[in-house]
Amino acid sequence: MPSPFPGMDPYLEHPAIWTTVHPLLATYAGEALNNLLPPHYVARVGERVYVVEPERSIYPDVAVFRHRLPEPAASAGGGTAVAAPADLPWVLSALPMEIHEYFIEIVPVADQSRVVTVIEVLSPSNKTLGHEGRELYLAKQREVLHSDVHLLEIDLLRRGEHTVAAQRELLRTKGPWDYLICLHRGRAEYCEIWPARLRQPLPRVAVPLGGEDPDVVLDLQAVITRCYDAGAYARTLDYRRDPDPPLTPEDAAWADALLRERGLR
Repeated sequence: MPSPFPGMDPYLEHPAIWTTVHPLLATYAGEALNNLLPPHYVARVGERVYVVEPERSIYPDVAVFRHRLPEPAASAGGGTAVAAPADLPWVLSALPMEIHEYFIEIVPVADQSRVVTVIEVLSPSNKTLGHEGRELYLAKQREVLHSDVHLLEIDLLRRGEHTVAAQRELLRTKGPWDYLICLHRGRAEYCEIWPARLRQPLPRVAVPLGGEDPDVVLDLQAVITRCYDAGAYARTLDYRRDPDPPLTPEDAAWADALLRERGLR
């Protein structure tokens, strides 16, 4: 069953759900690219792993803690006395958390140590001010921007700090967006931007290669649809609730009508 939304499904943006969406996006974008690339290139999925202390985590608890109630005790008069249940406590993680972030590198088959293009799918940690994940990401972004490597950044998260290479002030002069895809070609003095709105399909974007090889075109809507199906999100997302982060009042009214029309509310 496909997503009820024509483009990006905002329910996938919930931080706890995004931890499952992120690896799927990298995997299926890499698969799509390997079906498109000339035979002398290959797309491979890479992973950054780092540890944060519990108080720095931006991901809400996803585990469901079940507290077993005591069995009713027999009273002296032969009846049943019901013991009062314990008040529910706060449950806090006391252990550091490993965060995994996935990206794609396109490399020549003949020299796989040479990266031609990096594709980054932004995560909530990349967009959270002061978070280790943001500092690590921005350091890598600066390194790539000052090299011959092409950088394609895919930001499908409405919440968080502006993070893609293109300047936010310049983007605002072009029009509104909900999602951004930003391409910086190696050593170029400009960025190419594909803005996306919630009510529209995600764009087809150019992925540059090396030398005189022409760009290949990645259909992001096809990739997110594949992720939605593979992750069985139609079974697990609760469309009766509002998404997190919330929508604007206008988009919330539009989404409500859409979900009611599809019998999901």
